[in-house]
Amino acid sequence: MTDDQEPVQPSGVWATAVGVARVRALETERENALFRDPLAQSFATAGGLWPSSPPPDDEAARRRRLAVSYSIVIRTKFLDDLLQQASASGVRQVVLLGAGMDSRAFRIDWPEGTRLFEVDTAAPLDFKASVLRQERAVARCERITVAVDLRDDWPGALAAAGHDPTVPTAWIAEGLLIYLPDDAVELLLARISTQSAAGSRMGLTLGSRGVIERFGADAAPGSAASMWVSEMPDDPVGWLAGHGWEADSHTLRERAAAYGRPISTPPQREERPGGLISAIRR
Repeated sequence: MTDDQEPVQPSGVWATAVGVARVRALETERENALFRDPLAQSFATAGGLWPSSPPPDDEAARRRRLAVSYSIVIRTKFLDDLLQQASASGVRQVVLLGAGMDSRAFRIDWPEGTRLFEVDTAAPLDFKASVLRQERAVARCERITVAVDLRDDWPGALAAAGHDPTVPTAWIAEGLLIYLPDDAVELLLARISTQSAAGSRMGLTLGSRGVIERFGADAAPGSAASMWVSEMPDDPVGWLAGHGWEADSHTLRERAAAYGRPISTPPQREERPGGLISAIRR
């Protein structure tokens, strides 16, 4: 793709990445923003979602959109913190699985020597590259893109791109696992685990129990929620322990309160293990 070509417009699952960018752009405009993502608005504009996107058809849809947007903001802050903690511990290798419009390579102050791999299919990476060229964006670390479908041999493609499994890695799977069937989630985690040296870190977002019933069942065709297929295990900490990870599970409500952005509505049901996961490879 040359600089004067229009980027291919988003479609399918990866189109949701542009919607995430729109949410991050809106958060960036807040005076008390939990993070700043200067490139988010450019991604949303290129994808046709800025300055606005079509309003929901009804009140229930509006509430769903607000809830999803809120969760994106909190999970972004959560994973930003995880990566900064990983860097502080000495980790210099980062892998973003299903990277989408993630701009952490450009907006986080990385320690010298950090290598960040963005793994995704060619279409979103090409779209993203066209926007980055237009913005003359400069990464703050060594940024390496790996165009591969996560259903294929992505560990092989990652190794070919220079990933070293003998040194610790910080892995991020943000807003990804909910789109994968359970067997694909298990395979992904097994593959991550075999590529992770002791001291590796991992940040996951999991669909909380009942989220598909509450938000996905009657979602509009083509919307993000309509493509959700998996929820987290009943015991995510135990599940990850079985794969060799020492994990902590956090609820959205808990993290939101910690960030000074508490959820004002009371929980509709008993709080269950949360879908924000931080883990260390021992």
